[in-house]
Amino acid sequence: MKKRLVIFYRKDNHRAPKWAALLRAHIAKHHKNITLTEEKPNVVVVLGGDGTILEASRIYGKQGVVVVGLNLGHVGFLASARRPREFIKTIDAFAAGKYTLSKRMMVGAVVYRKNNPVYHTDSLNEIAVQGLSGAIKLTVSIDGHPLQYIHGNGVMVATPTGSTAYNLSAHGPIVTPDIKCFILTELLDHHIPTPSMVLKRTKRIQISVTEIRAKGLLSITATGEPVDAVLTSDDLNIFPLHEGDRIEIDRSKRLIKFAEFTPDYFYKSLQEKFAFR
Repeated sequence: MKKRLVIFYRKDNHRAPKWAALLRAHIAKHHKNITLTEEKPNVVVVLGGDGTILEASRIYGKQGVVVVGLNLGHVGFLASARRPREFIKTIDAFAAGKYTLSKRMMVGAVVYRKNNPVYHTDSLNEIAVQGLSGAIKLTVSIDGHPLQYIHGNGVMVATPTGSTAYNLSAHGPIVTPDIKCFILTELLDHHIPTPSMVLKRTKRIQISVTEIRAKGLLSITATGEPVDAVLTSDDLNIFPLHEGDRIEIDRSKRLIKFAEFTPDYFYKSLQEKFAFR
């Protein structure tokens, strides 16, 4: 199949335009099986860090594209190539079909207010429910069975891909991307801390907002509406929550496809990041 490729980067990444120009010239000269396009691509090459790769995945993921991440950021867990000296070699390998596809599950969330759906989002890394200006009280249920009563900063539901992101910062476990599951991690509970839980991907998670300490210190810029609690989706989308809201979380129908060029790339990334010996 003809590869239709788009190059994506953020305007504030000052190194990206130079690399984009180099890659376009290299592809045009050496890879006639790749068409550079802005319309209906089936491949997106991302120049940037994990945040940029997440953004590109959200924009192009609905089209079922293959993501090739070229790390120009700090972490690079989601990148196919972590160092600039590997970029041209990675593009050559992709053009030659010398890669495998890693299909990553996503997590979906629907917010219900007075039993009516008012917001929906899909995330590659995590869905988080958080109080902004004080403690929030939440009830977490699994398949309708109450499990946790949280009085603290909040809770997140992460995917294995997201286990090395916010979940890791909250001392949740690292889970390899080939395991299809959810990771439930509370955020600074004022009660006795509950360890993170790894849940089967078929489980349905419900988070009920039972109490918000309304202080009105923050507001939504566009409307001026005061906000004391939010649902965040990969830190890219934010939705204000009200007391009494219910969030239903389960596996998204969408998958994001990442190109991988090195066997056991995830383990090598861990070794490099944490200096495992």
